[in-house]
This record gives sequence, structure tokens and C-alpha cells, in this order.
Amino acid sequence: MKQKQERKHNFIEEQSTPYKKAVFEAVSYLISEDRDDDLALELHTQLLQRFPKDLASLKRAQVLCFYMGQPAPFLSLVQQVLPVNQEESYIHGMLAFPLLELGRMEEAAAASRKGYEINKEDAWAHHFLCHVLQHECKFKEAVEFMEELSESWQSCSSFLYTHNWWHIAALCYLEGGSPMRKIEEIYDNHIWKELEKGDTVYLNAIALLLRLDVRDALKGSFEDRLKLLAARLTDQENWYMSWHLVTLIVWGLAKVGESSKFEFILSKMNKKKQQVMQKGALELLGSDFNAFGYKVIGASDEQIDVFNEMWCQLLLKTGQSKNEVIRERIKVRDGVPFMWRLLEKSYTMVGDAEAESAGERAKKLESSYF
Repeated sequence: MKQKQERKHNFIEEQSTPYKKAVFEAVSYLISEDRDDDLALELHTQLLQRFPKDLASLKRAQVLCFYMGQPAPFLSLVQQVLPVNQEESYIHGMLAFPLLELGRMEEAAAASRKGYEINKEDAWAHHFLCHVLQHECKFKEAVEFMEELSESWQSCSSFLYTHNWWHIAALCYLEGGSPMRKIEEIYDNHIWKELEKGDTVYLNAIALLLRLDVRDALKGSFEDRLKLLAARLTDQENWYMSWHLVTLIVWGLAKVGESSKFEFILSKMNKKKQQVMQKGALELLGSDFNAFGYKVIGASDEQIDVFNEMWCQLLLKTGQSKNEVIRERIKVRDGVPFMWRLLEKSYTMVGDAEAESAGERAKKLESSYF
């Protein structure tokens, strides 16, 4: 087998162009058993220095950085090849993403709008603009923008189609305090129905259910959906797609009383990620936990922030008032009703009169968006 692979490699070396050789080397290393992510990224960096218009290789580099939890190197890489790709709408979306992850919202919005100006049907440009609007708590504006363009997503992959609808339901309607029937309508018509088309939809399907659970809203048909989804997620083929999905599967199985199933899942995590995640689990017991430090699971700020919300809820449910932690979150985004509700609970636990004003603020926000 080894000799056969060597002959194949030699044939490619003899017959291929410099570009094909460079791509072959980068991709071959990417799928090798002893792969080191830093070296894989370096090979892609070298490839793009020579062939800066290769946006497929740039996309692979983006995915690499995403699962390394390192947006800064990818931002440098996009900026490196941007001058020769200015007319491509797609690259402006790729530029927007690391800017979002680095908190550079105005620049991210500008990059997203540039992509949208070039191609009004660029679903990734829609996606990144929604990120910005949602972060700014402009939930109604985000929903109107996305729903107006949603017909153009019909040709997208099931993942992107459901992910854009996940943004509308989970990050706009839900965070903005919309009536639950609207979220249920989107879930059933634009996420659940897509499960027939492939397993890439599972991430968005279960992620929305977790957000509902954190808000004590996983009831009725949503609870039924989780039971059906959990049954599918016991299929081991789904356990190796991403550690973000694995984390959600662990929650889902535990929620439906199948916690014994996930011991095997966790045993398959490589040692480096085990150490990072173990550190994160231990820090759940302290005041320094921040889920943003564990993005190696492959999640954006918006995707991973639900674990910070879960942590706040757990502290309150175990009798720990954490006013300062919640207030710090509100400083960043003071237009989210749910965080004001948590602050109200926290104040109430210690008999602080500020509970009333926090509750009033939450009530006002809940009626201001939808």
C-alpha cells in the first residue's frame, strides 16, 4: 500500500503543474494522520503567497483557523490576497468573519456590505450583516433584511440555508423576545424539514433547542423534536463532524436521559483538545469562565455564547448570585431582554431593590422589538 501511494505521489509530481503540486501537498498534509494544524496552515499560507486567486484554498485555511479558534492569522491571510480579489463578492464575506470574531464590528459591516453590493444574492454576505445587526441588538432590522432575501437561499447548501434561518430564529426573534410561535414556525418550516437532506443540518437544529432550554422554553413540540433528534444523534457517524456538534450532542443526550452514550464520544477527543476542554470544565466552578476561550470546538462567538448563558443560569439555579458577571455581559450588549431577566433573578436572590428596575428594563425590551 505504501509503495502504491509513493508511486501515485511520484506520478503527480511528474505530471502536474506547480499550482497542482502545491495544492496536492497542502491537501495531502491536511488529511494525514499525524497532521499538525499550525503546519497545515503554514502550507496553505505558502500556497496562497504563490497563487493568491485560489479562493478554494483560502476557504480551507479559513476552516483550519476556525477549528483552531484563531481568527487573527486568517485575517492576515485574507488581507494578503484581497488586493487581487477585490471584485469577488465571496472574499469580502471571508474578510468579514475574522473581523467579527475580533470584535471589529464596523469593519466587518463594511466588508459584508461590499460583498452584498457586488452580489445581492451572496448568502454569506447576508449572514455576516445579520451577525453585525444582531450584535448591535437591531433584531427587527436584521429580521426584515434577512427575510426579504431568504428566497435567494433556495440554491444554498442545507447547512447554509438552515444556518441563516437559525440566525433569524435563535439570534433575532428569540433574543428579541418574540412570541414563541414565530420561532416554532421557522424551526418547523426551515430547519426541521431540512433534516431529510443531510446530517449537516443537525448542528443548527440542536443548537436552537439548547438556546430554548437555557431560557426554560424547551417545552411542547420543541421537547418532542429534541427526543426525535437525540435518537438520530446516537448514530456514531455523526460524532466526528465537529467538536461543536459533539458538545451539543452530549447536552442533547443528557437532556433526554441518555448520558451513558456520550462517554464513548469524549474518549475520542485528541489529547490537546481534551486538556483545553477539561480546563474549561473545571473553570465552570469559578468566576473566570468564559466560553470564548474554548473556540477550538469550532464555533463562532454567537454559537459559543450560549454556553456563557448556560453558565449564568446554572450559577443562579445553584443559589449563586453573580450580579457582576451578568452586568459585565450587559455592558457589551444592553439590549438583550434575557440578560436583564437574569440580572433581576440575581438581585432578587440577595434582596437587592435593583431587581425591580432590572425587571422593568427586561419588560420594556421584550415589547420593543416584535
